[in-house]
Amino acid sequence: MPARRRHVRALAVAMGAASLALAVTVPAQAASHKGIERAVLPAGDGWAAAEGSTTGGSQATPEHVYTVTDRAELVAAFEDAGDAPKIVRIAGTVHGNSDADGTPIGCEAYQQDGYTLEKYLAAYDPAVWGTDEVPAGPLEDARAASAKLQAAAVNVDVPSNTTLVGVGRGATIVGASLQVKNVSNVIIRNITFEDTYDCFPQWDPTDGDHGAWNSEYDNLVVYGSRHVWVDHNTFGDGDRPDAGQPHYFGQVFQQHDGLFDIVRGADLVTVSWNVLKDHDKTMLIGNSDGAGATDRGRLRVTLHHNLFKDVKERAPRVRFGQVDSYNNHFVVSPGAPYGYSYGIGAESKLVAEHNAFTVPAGLDRATILKKWSESSLTAGDNYVNGRRTDLIAVHNAGVPAEQLTEGAGWTPTLRTRTDHPLAVPVLVGLAAGAGKPLSH
Repeated sequence: MPARRRHVRALAVAMGAASLALAVTVPAQAASHKGIERAVLPAGDGWAAAEGSTTGGSQATPEHVYTVTDRAELVAAFEDAGDAPKIVRIAGTVHGNSDADGTPIGCEAYQQDGYTLEKYLAAYDPAVWGTDEVPAGPLEDARAASAKLQAAAVNVDVPSNTTLVGVGRGATIVGASLQVKNVSNVIIRNITFEDTYDCFPQWDPTDGDHGAWNSEYDNLVVYGSRHVWVDHNTFGDGDRPDAGQPHYFGQVFQQHDGLFDIVRGADLVTVSWNVLKDHDKTMLIGNSDGAGATDRGRLRVTLHHNLFKDVKERAPRVRFGQVDSYNNHFVVSPGAPYGYSYGIGAESKLVAEHNAFTVPAGLDRATILKKWSESSLTAGDNYVNGRRTDLIAVHNAGVPAEQLTEGAGWTPTLRTRTDHPLAVPVLVGLAAGAGKPLSH
């Protein structure tokens, strides 16, 4: 059978399978999301299902079920319940940068000791300060004090045994960084996370060849925690995209860090059916080459049925972790900034299989993988623009100085279903992200 006919037949079979899967699952799903508050991670669904299940707050008593509409209520619910099983329902929009009444506030509300951006730019202009030392002195101290005040508002700690879930289709958290830090058994579902921005980026003229603005805060951080399930959420920069930011000292005034990082010995995490879009530094799994003592044997993470759309890099970048990434859809729109998708870092053990990539015709497919350190990976049965593509072979042919070796050294078993890569764009497009029907 000619290759083109085989390809068309495979596409028809895959699309038929996708239609069948949707016909079977969608009628059983509740668009109103009623009942998902007490859902638990299904058996076998990724690393978060290993060594016991992830149940979040499914066993919460009625007095530990909360509906919150602003940051103060969110924090109060977490503090009231402590580590007892709890269900916290987000209704409407919660602003991280807000006053006691939940009213959004601007960056000027955090400014301390005479800090203004105009004064900071004047003090540390390379023509005045130079390029050999990081900023120091009264204006840098004022920036740091202002940043500390904002951090107290932006960072929200999530306790153990929590289900955090959006109510209906419009639940949104804007400008807050959820910290799942040194806890266990957390479920986060059906929430749109937007624009966790740093009011006070630091200028570092020694960063790279031309200096850089460095910012804090991710929309979501899983730090040193175990048994975490992140499902059917949407992550992005909202109305403050990096592309719209001004340039100072020749560099973009970068107010965003990552979208969603998994770091510092975090373990047994499943990330499923999410949308991560329109961002630069998207997802780190392991944040330092020097963190082996903390990270070896941990950072076991599953990523499946997620949409990575117009993200420049780190989708994810992996260090140390035993990461299973399958049935994800990676989309690069024409003209969108793009560096790479999978970053292969120190001692990583990445399995990237059965994924779909939709990219512009001129994009160099050798850049889908990027080698940061000497590590091996498994990357089979991936499709680029509808054609099965050996990502490792394409990378090694296009980047001969940075050869990748094949074989992550382990075989994933914690998968409830594996879809044909040709069906993945349809399935993920219809079901991934906040506000979409959930099957359990």
